[in-house]
Amino acid sequence: MKNQSKPIFSSWFLIFLFLFLHQSPVTPQEVEDEREFDYLKESERGPEHWGELKKEWAACKHGKLQSPIDLWNKRVKVIPKLGDIKTNYRPSNATIKNRGHDIAIQWLDDAGSIQINGTDYLLRQCHWHSPSEHSIKGKKFDLELHMLHESQDVNAKHSIAVVAVLYKIGRPNHFLSKLTEDINFITDTTEEIHRGVMDPRDFKMKINPREFKLRGLKFYRYIGSLTVPPCTEGVIWTINRKIDTVSKEQVNLLRIAVHDFAEMNARPLQPLNQREIHLHGPRSPQGNLRN
Repeated sequence: MKNQSKPIFSSWFLIFLFLFLHQSPVTPQEVEDEREFDYLKESERGPEHWGELKKEWAACKHGKLQSPIDLWNKRVKVIPKLGDIKTNYRPSNATIKNRGHDIAIQWLDDAGSIQINGTDYLLRQCHWHSPSEHSIKGKKFDLELHMLHESQDVNAKHSIAVVAVLYKIGRPNHFLSKLTEDINFITDTTEEIHRGVMDPRDFKMKINPREFKLRGLKFYRYIGSLTVPPCTEGVIWTINRKIDTVSKEQVNLLRIAVHDFAEMNARPLQPLNQREIHLHGPRSPQGNLRN
């Protein structure tokens, strides 16, 4: 009997071990499915806690050049000259992706660049925030577009440049109208669609220096950060002063498409901390910037 007990004990041990090992993957799967950050005020992963979630995200809490900010206060400095920004966008293959916290278009090939103060920044991707992250005189808008660019110059003082456009409810946005079917398809998923060739010029943002002269356009410029973790600082922000329009249905489409924790995916305003904000644009004959 002693000789038989060992195999029986071993069999039960193996069965227990088998069941334990087949239950253990549940925990890693739950962790993997958890979002890394969210926008919910009462959440432990909300904006107030981003800087505590990972050491690589410390700038979200301790940084002094954080974005977004209010763009109109006593530190705004008017620069009465043509804008020092040039655009050279071109059609390129792109994908549209639901990243959970936003809907993003990522260009796979060379989609062109912008040039700021002699440095070229290649267009990488764009995405939307609703409501707007930046405000003007305390006023938030219905939507904000971010076009993210990166410099290939290792000696560049600033390696990231973001061009932003603010939108209010009005006529439908032409570019978003072309994406309605795709956005519906990836709603509440983590899907990615290879969209084929997309032309960044379809945004029709008037930020070419010649157009400044023709239309009297203005833009804000300041040094800030990414508005999502890791909140990297040293970002050159260029925000179009001209407010574009978007339909209420298009704003709702973007909100419904993302995951529940990001239906309103705007980071709260951050302290200015003695930074200057530049408002570029031509002066009127009376010497003041036109509205």
